[in-house]
Formats: sequence, structure tokens, C-alpha cells
Amino acid sequence: MSYESAAKLRPLEELATELKAVRAANQTIVLANGIFDLPHVGHVRYLQGAAAEGDFLVVAVNGDACARALKGEGRPFLPAVERAEIVAALGCVDRVLIFEDTNVESILRALRPDVHAKGTDYRADNVPERDVTREVGGRTVIVGDPKDHSTTDVLRAILDAHGLSR
Repeated sequence: MSYESAAKLRPLEELATELKAVRAANQTIVLANGIFDLPHVGHVRYLQGAAAEGDFLVVAVNGDACARALKGEGRPFLPAVERAEIVAALGCVDRVLIFEDTNVESILRALRPDVHAKGTDYRADNVPERDVTREVGGRTVIVGDPKDHSTTDVLRAILDAHGLSR
């Protein structure tokens, strides 16, 4: 992992401590989360939209077992540490953590972000963690472009281009 990316990766407990100073400096903390398997422009636009909602963007990347549980056998294509490194390389991202739960409720409770950003495949009223976000004093926002991009679509285009479609 590059030095710059490694410097952004933190375990949850260490990040919670670090965010006390961020909060003391009156900076708005934003949490975004996702699998980020085969990152594409939709991921970039989602994270840029999340970053625009505050001053300090934390991104929670689903661990491998969690990604497999959510996406199915054969996923993720890239291991969590590599997906986290790619996300950390984006200039709009301040910190990254890897987590194994199927939702970010425990992360919301530990980090208490001001904003929880979700992609446009959600609406504010159907975000699974919206009640926990409210419980910790945060607000839920929907950011990014319309859900016109997906890892599955990228993979399908690659397979089609090489005559390997099923």
C-alpha cells in the first residue's frame, strides 16, 4: 500500500479518537460507505458528492466476507485492503476504514458523524441506518449521480468486448 493511502487507513477505535479533534475544530464529519469493487465513475461521483456535504470525509469499505454476503459468491473481485487503498487515493477522502458488518450502524454509533451520505440507489426514507443516524444527531443525505453505473455493468462490458459473455 502506498504511504499516502496507508496514512488514511485507520481502525475504528483509532478513528473515533481522531475525530474528537476534527469535531473540536468545528469541522463537519461525513460518513460514506460501500463495497467499491472495481471502482468506476459512479463511485467517484458518490464520494465527491459526499465530500461536498462537509469538511472531513470518512469512507467505510465493506470487508471481503461482508461483500461476499451482500453480492454473492465470486465477489468481491478485489480484496478489501486493495479496495480501501483505491478509495484512500482519492483526494476528496480523508480517512478510510474496513468493516465486516452488513450495515454501518455500529460505525455510526462509534464515529457519530454529522452526515451519513448514501448513493442514489437509496432515498432518504429507505436508508437502512437512517434511524441510527438520527439517534447520533446526524442527518442522512443522498448524493452522487443517478445509478447509471455499476461494477456488474463494467464487468459485463469487459466480457462482451472480449467475446466472453455468458
